[in-house]
Amino acid sequence: MTETRTQPLAAGKPKSRSPEYHLAMGVLGGLRTDLFHDAFAYRLLPPMSTEGPLARRLPQRLRRYAPWTPHAFVVASALLSLLVGIEYTRYYTSGFVGLLAALIPAAAILMTLVRPVAAFWGSLVSTPFVSILVGRGEWPWSPSTLFAHFVVLTVVAARTRPRTAGWMWVLTAFFGLTAEALVPHYYGSDTVPFLFVSALALLVVTVRHVRREAAEEVTAQQTVTAHERSKRTLLEERTTIARELHDVVAHHMSVVAIQAEAAPYRVENPPPELEQAFATIRENAVAALTELRRVLGVVRAEDYEAPDAPQPTLADLDGLLANVRDAGLPVEKAVTGAVRELPQGVELSAYRIVQEALSNALRHAPGSAARVEIGYVIGGLGLRIVNGPASAPVMVKSTHGAGHGITGMRERVAMLGGEMTAEPAADGGYEVTVFLPVPVVEEPASERGDR
Repeated sequence: MTETRTQPLAAGKPKSRSPEYHLAMGVLGGLRTDLFHDAFAYRLLPPMSTEGPLARRLPQRLRRYAPWTPHAFVVASALLSLLVGIEYTRYYTSGFVGLLAALIPAAAILMTLVRPVAAFWGSLVSTPFVSILVGRGEWPWSPSTLFAHFVVLTVVAARTRPRTAGWMWVLTAFFGLTAEALVPHYYGSDTVPFLFVSALALLVVTVRHVRREAAEEVTAQQTVTAHERSKRTLLEERTTIARELHDVVAHHMSVVAIQAEAAPYRVENPPPELEQAFATIRENAVAALTELRRVLGVVRAEDYEAPDAPQPTLADLDGLLANVRDAGLPVEKAVTGAVRELPQGVELSAYRIVQEALSNALRHAPGSAARVEIGYVIGGLGLRIVNGPASAPVMVKSTHGAGHGITGMRERVAMLGGEMTAEPAADGGYEVTVFLPVPVVEEPASERGDR
């Protein structure tokens, strides 16, 4: 005889749950989330959007009232439920009890404006009490409760999600069929026709929900796609610009720096002035290469960020003028007015404008002298850069206006809302005049009073 022994479960080992158990727990969890969790939460019905095709066709006078259409529908439905309830209850009861039986379903409809889930529970729970108050008539639905519960189901389904609408319909069916089974009534059943009509209404609301969510998802996806396409196009353009700048400028500047460094060694006993000139050329070429690499890094970057290095200001102008003098252009500086700190954008633009104007003088008016005038006034900053006529052969081939120096200066001035003139001077030189406005910061009245 064979003895069969069963192996006991290991202590502490959890029992595996069946798929049916997990499915049932998921269903109950959805019911608890939709109809029990924060059932009395305050959720005010928002105004309707006026971007729909029907609202756009309304006259302008009526269109401003279109956002309140859902609120008007709820209030009108509550009034209709109240009238139906008063008309129905006057045949069976009167006085305060009849008015109360008519008011309860109307109040459940109005509650959908502020507490939708609570309105569903209030309508469902109050239905048998209204029938008891009336004392006679259909069970468990009276005409007013039947109409009110239909409106509540529709409005709450429109304000929540499709799963909530399904749970409300299931609970309504369970309540109606159970009530009729426990208390049979002479007048027959209203639950089955009501469930059929309400199912159609909830189906329409659910389809509308699905279409709206699909449209929102498609719109969001299109927006993301367009944004990514724009970023990719911008990055490709920046890469192309960076490559062109590198090919056109970087190679030649490197050659200039190398030749300037090697040139003194090719001449026997070069004068100190020549060595200093070549050293200045090399320093400027290296500085230009460093600045070019920084600009190329910014252009190639996917996310532009402002450079960490401090930008030049008017306080650095003396260094610029010394560099220009070393390059062979005598330049003077004159400052009028009370020197003060200006906004960073104004300081940087003023520095770049002076730099570009002096560079133009070096290229197009060799042998001339220049003068930089800076005027600090109450309303802003004035600049005047003037150079005399060329007294040596021009080594730079004319571009016939194809350069971008003057254009860049005008763009900087226009960005700050200033004014600029650039024209030949009477003596054959060139003059650039700029005014950059600076807002006047008013002192607080308390500080003015303390003085």
